[in-house]
Amino acid sequence: MFLVLKPVRRKMRFLPLIAATYFMVSGGPYGIEDILGGAGFLRAILILLVLPVLWSLPTALMIGELASAIPVEGGFYIWVRRALGPFWGYQEGWLSLSASIFDMALYPAIFVLYLGKFSPALTSGWRAYAWSVGVVILCSLWNLRGAPAVGEDSVRLFVLLLAPFAVFAVLALIHGFTQHPQVQWNLAASGPLSGSAFSTAVLVAMWNYMGWDNASTIAQEVENPQRNYPRAMIAATVLTAVIYILPLAAMAVAGMSSRSFSTGDWATAATALGGPFLGMAIVAGGCITGVGMFNALVMSYTRLPMAMAEDGMLPRALARRNQRGVPWISVLLCGLAWALALKLPFERLISIDLILYGSSLLLEFVALVVLRIREPGLVRPFKAGNLAFACMLGVGPAALIAYALYVSRDEKVIGSTSALLFAAVVGLLGVAFYWLTAAPLARRRLAADASAAD
Repeated sequence: MFLVLKPVRRKMRFLPLIAATYFMVSGGPYGIEDILGGAGFLRAILILLVLPVLWSLPTALMIGELASAIPVEGGFYIWVRRALGPFWGYQEGWLSLSASIFDMALYPAIFVLYLGKFSPALTSGWRAYAWSVGVVILCSLWNLRGAPAVGEDSVRLFVLLLAPFAVFAVLALIHGFTQHPQVQWNLAASGPLSGSAFSTAVLVAMWNYMGWDNASTIAQEVENPQRNYPRAMIAATVLTAVIYILPLAAMAVAGMSSRSFSTGDWATAATALGGPFLGMAIVAGGCITGVGMFNALVMSYTRLPMAMAEDGMLPRALARRNQRGVPWISVLLCGLAWALALKLPFERLISIDLILYGSSLLLEFVALVVLRIREPGLVRPFKAGNLAFACMLGVGPAALIAYALYVSRDEKVIGSTSALLFAAVVGLLGVAFYWLTAAPLARRRLAADASAAD
């Protein structure tokens, strides 16, 4: 008689978790160019310093507590369902997956934008869409190798991505200290800041600092999540802020102008300082950003349909896994949905993404407080302060989300439809789909399980 042992699956370690979280949130300084171009050096740096305190740190603390206390796949969906019940759990999953449609179209577009800087012919016409679809296919197949492999590859991509910026920052500082140019700190050099420019800068900064909760959906695939999640969240928060701010500060010391600095201009600045080779290295980093962020987010988002299917909210087939524990049907279906959405003009819809994501984030802060009250005996290896502190954690994010709602009230996205109205309609569809599909499916699943038990 032989004892058959199941193979032990590898789990994601601490450093890969930091790298994967970093790509879920940031992916490098790419994307902050519009903040600098609109606000100037000093204001841009102040915005990038304040936002982590009001937006990122409270979220990181909330995730650190809940992920260490309830380290399950499905992450934030499971937390909200456990605290508030299946209806709100479904809304959490719906809001997050809906936001992903608007969010995930951006990263292949970033890849194509920077690829085109090598040669415009590479991305002209139909080739741009073909490259975007290629990114979706590549990352979907990449994810079938499992979360540990994605995390370890994220570490390698992180090094490749940031090496050119490290060289850029060093050259900028040397240039500033040896050539003694006029440092571009003063507000007058940036010109007056209009209300719309400030709003744009804040919204872009919020978008560049969001996504911390995405890492929670792979908790069972992480080594020692009770210890590693809180540490990884804090480390990634600090790392993201430093990597955003350091190149901007170096540019200011070098005396470079921030006027008309917009998406894609990092390559121009790098070429001016280090020549065409450094400029092309920055361009290559932009391609890495698009792939790295999409790849890490595929890993995160595809665990949501799996967890919802295991709860009876979605068809059971979505919970099927391959030998590496990857929900392969969920990966393939989500990849198909994102590929179909690529041609839609979502690059303009950061406000919709923020509203949908922000709504799901607020539910997570509510879940944090409700679980403190309902389950005081829950083992919490990391605890974000006392109950009063936990209640206050959501104030900063809620205020910023309210601000995003206010400034997007007049933003038109489709004809005369505002971003706020469009996002509200998408959110309310989750209520309708719950009662039309999820609730009956869950009842049939319960009835089938009860009859099988009899």
